[in-house]
Amino acid sequence: MTTGMPSGSIDKALTVLEALAEHSRLTDIAAASGLPKSTVHRILQSLIGWGFAFADGNGGYLPGPRILTLAGRVMSRFDPAQHARAALRDLRDRTGMTVHFAIRSGDEVVYVDKIEGRRPYQMKSRVGRAVPLHTTAIGKAVLAHLSAAETAGIIARAGLTAITPRSITDPGVLRRQLAAAAANGYAIDDGENDAEIGCIGAAVFDHTANVLGGISISALSFDLDLSSEALVTEVIGAARAVSLALGAPPARLDQAG
Repeated sequence: MTTGMPSGSIDKALTVLEALAEHSRLTDIAAASGLPKSTVHRILQSLIGWGFAFADGNGGYLPGPRILTLAGRVMSRFDPAQHARAALRDLRDRTGMTVHFAIRSGDEVVYVDKIEGRRPYQMKSRVGRAVPLHTTAIGKAVLAHLSAAETAGIIARAGLTAITPRSITDPGVLRRQLAAAAANGYAIDDGENDAEIGCIGAAVFDHTANVLGGISISALSFDLDLSSEALVTEVIGAARAVSLALGAPPARLDQAG
């Protein structure tokens, strides 16, 4: 939504359309949009004509079917990695470390983008690779935002297989780490998926306010201080930027933080 009073006709129409997503009464839409009721009524009639709104017969208004049609067309072409790229590149430039973006796929996360760090070595990870949730910083950040029942189901189905000697195989230990990740806004992988690699990750949310996946920074363990407040702040900030780029409601991000 635009900041301040919308001035142009397109700004006004978009402001009303956005308000329509959360309100149905003319008075409430006017209040949310900051426009006079007469202006809102006129815009709503135009939106109805275009199929972007309809009158519910009880004095209220609802989003119209054309919004769903348009949303479906847009989502069929929507590439989360493209929308996240600028924030991922900025995170790499600010930390110098390899950055990953992964999306949850069932009981795993799949890397959908990777930007190599500015170190004299490279990570062996690759786009398209699926990795366990419980051994990765991104995976644990995702688990931290699932319900206890859903997490229990994943543990029951996938198990807590040891990938390295440092992998967490005790459900109680994992749950304590997930509680800390939920409270702090980030998770770590301390040699749990690759004995020589450390990672700091944070969850990414989609336009429905559900956890989609996460981003992380990775480096050789001796080269990454997992307790660095500065690095944690960078990762959390980048995850928020990616979430916003994917349409996540800011209020949901404030709750997650």
